[in-house]
Amino acid sequence: MNPDEQVVLVEEKDHVMILTLNRPRQLNTISYKVVSILAECFEKGEKDDNVKLILIKGAGRAFSAGGDLKMFYEGRTTKDSCLEVVYRMYWLCNHIRTYKKTQVALAHGITMGGGAALMVPMKFSVVTEKTVFSTPEASIGLHTDCSFSYIHSRLPGHLGKYTGEVTFSVIYLVISYRNHATNFEGGNFAGEFLALTGARLNGKELVAAGLATHYVPSDKMLEVEQRLVSLNSGDETAIKSVIEEFSEKVELEKEETILNKQSIIDKCFSKETVAEIIESFETEAGQEGNGWIGPVLKGLKRSSPTGLKMTLRSIREGRNQTLAECLKKEFRLSINTLRTLISPDVYEGIRSITIDKDNAPKWDPPTLEEVDDEKLDLIFQPFEEGFELQVSENEECRWSGKYENSAYVFKQGNIISVINL
Repeated sequence: MNPDEQVVLVEEKDHVMILTLNRPRQLNTISYKVVSILAECFEKGEKDDNVKLILIKGAGRAFSAGGDLKMFYEGRTTKDSCLEVVYRMYWLCNHIRTYKKTQVALAHGITMGGGAALMVPMKFSVVTEKTVFSTPEASIGLHTDCSFSYIHSRLPGHLGKYTGEVTFSVIYLVISYRNHATNFEGGNFAGEFLALTGARLNGKELVAAGLATHYVPSDKMLEVEQRLVSLNSGDETAIKSVIEEFSEKVELEKEETILNKQSIIDKCFSKETVAEIIESFETEAGQEGNGWIGPVLKGLKRSSPTGLKMTLRSIREGRNQTLAECLKKEFRLSINTLRTLISPDVYEGIRSITIDKDNAPKWDPPTLEEVDDEKLDLIFQPFEEGFELQVSENEECRWSGKYENSAYVFKQGNIISVINL
């Protein structure tokens, strides 16, 4: 990467801070430099009384395709080469989700993985007909991260079933998710489905599922941005009013969408294990009208067995964890996975889709049955306290816990001091 490249464009117009992810050739993937600049800007924006509104968008045809996989692959032979960027990203995810000022994400185009974590938790997230969302990490030997074990485990959408009046109200669904409503009967398996299959959702589906707040045609997005900037305010009611001038109502009842497959998804994901989920889908695939299951099964069967098991457990644990607990767990999982503690699948997965592009990964272990659950326990174990992700739930010190003040830097400094002696 060119060290002089402006990977994030930062512009302040009176009371509005505009952040533009600016790696269009790399689909605005998140590098160390990107996450460092974003963290600095979000902290400055919250503490600066002059800043009332944060706008974030992506240059080119993507909002953000998530973490820079080549960065991880290139660091595979050096222990913890990517620890800092992982730490900083999860630390930032906590602050984005708990931010004190109004943020608007204009998520036009590809919005995946860690990139989606810069869109979904925002107070307002605007999507278009060209938005493509996915959390595909399990398929390459990783897990659904960047706070998505928290988000997906609470996902209502209309894949959940409201126990009160059953309506298809987009407003209700969005409010339910953002207020963490749990009054949904039966299993809440929408997030598990999205996490294990990496299923893609378009802009309208994102709004219907409660993962975005507004759907706006792409040819209106520039005007939305201009109006929000000219509004020059962080007032949520005024911002919502401006966006709704351009937004369109979302109705999917008659459309062919995965969101209308609730009963089958709930039935299959009510099973205890990944193997049982796959077996249940195989049974359902033989029923008339279930042709959509074929590609789902194909994707599950070619995914990393370790990634699938790790992801399902993480999402299910997330149901009973706070945001901070989910992020700390995700940090452990990512670092242990990158350290290849129980499997090298993550690097094999990245190689197959990004480096050699042969789409022929050789997983180790190769089957679900061979993934040892006792070994899986190892990557979920807490680190020593000082080496956990430091995210404070105390409002008075919410911006503490930065990587540069962590035990990792202290340990590294001591090693360097010894070498210099």
